[in-house]
Amino acid sequence: MKILDLYILKKFLGTFFFSIALIISISIVFDFSENVDEFIEKSAPTEAIIFDYYLNFIPYFANLFSPLFIFVSVIFFTSKMASNTEIVSILASGISFRRMLVPYLIGAVLIGSLSLYLNNFLIPKSNVKMLEFKYKYIKNQYRNKDKNIHLQLTPNSYAYIGSYAVPTNVGVKFSLEQFNEDGEMTYKLISDFVRWDSTKQMWTIQNYYERFIDGRSEIIKNGLTKDTSLNMLPGDFTRRNADVEMLDYFQLQKEIEVLTFKGSKDVINLKIEQHKRIAFPFATLVLTFIGVAIASRKVRGGIGLHLGLGLALSFTFIMFMKVTQTFSTNGGLDPMIAMWIPNVIYGILAVYLIQKAPK
Repeated sequence: MKILDLYILKKFLGTFFFSIALIISISIVFDFSENVDEFIEKSAPTEAIIFDYYLNFIPYFANLFSPLFIFVSVIFFTSKMASNTEIVSILASGISFRRMLVPYLIGAVLIGSLSLYLNNFLIPKSNVKMLEFKYKYIKNQYRNKDKNIHLQLTPNSYAYIGSYAVPTNVGVKFSLEQFNEDGEMTYKLISDFVRWDSTKQMWTIQNYYERFIDGRSEIIKNGLTKDTSLNMLPGDFTRRNADVEMLDYFQLQKEIEVLTFKGSKDVINLKIEQHKRIAFPFATLVLTFIGVAIASRKVRGGIGLHLGLGLALSFTFIMFMKVTQTFSTNGGLDPMIAMWIPNVIYGILAVYLIQKAPK
């Protein structure tokens, strides 16, 4: 690498990691001041606060803020180079603008690759301890607010639960249906309650009616209690939205396959998370090139004007990603398209701005 490449790369990475360290320090201070009452009230051990919570808090929020601060970092030091006439000197020496982008590309690839690894492997592992700590000492007890829950248990059997109470592991208005290969119903069970027995590791069905159907003949039975094994567990009803953040890439893919088979509505959120973990690191490349194209021109407003424009663009990018995510969750938009649309549109913008940048 040439001296110029090392010079730009050093400024790039140095500014980025310094800004991330600064914002993480501020975030820890605000988070601690907000939760200190909960720590005291619930007698959270100091060792757990430091090592289980805040030590795992750092990589999660560093990665969360990385696309924004890589953009701010590029604009800050590039704008400063432009105001000091360094970029004019670089271009005047015979180095093309595209050649000058090489160290920016290297820096963006390094940070993007790190973010990709953190997103899919390291952060899910660290989130296990962090979220367990939050559920124990900060968050209130989880309650499942879903109604009319439908599950596919096997290729030919389906279950329905009107509502599920997490504290008691009891489902209200439970029904189970089984069909043959021709799609004809062969069995149906209706009960008032279904309860998980942790001792027997089975479900206890209470006050039930059974229908055994064989063509035109039908047998009806009823009873007060019945223990049975079903292809579902209490964990299927106690999953928080944040729990997906504890799954690494391969675990997430397996969970998507399981929930897709069961017909769970939560599969959309998992697919969004899966594609976001890939699209988010790629955004570092897009935002880096936009930042260079904006900040490389020397203007009268200087760094302040560049930072203002850069922050406006970065916030519109984040807002756009949130809007497309909402369309995917509630509007039926494919999760992959929803997560990649902002990158594609802002990627086209990056190409246009680079073409218009001073040469």
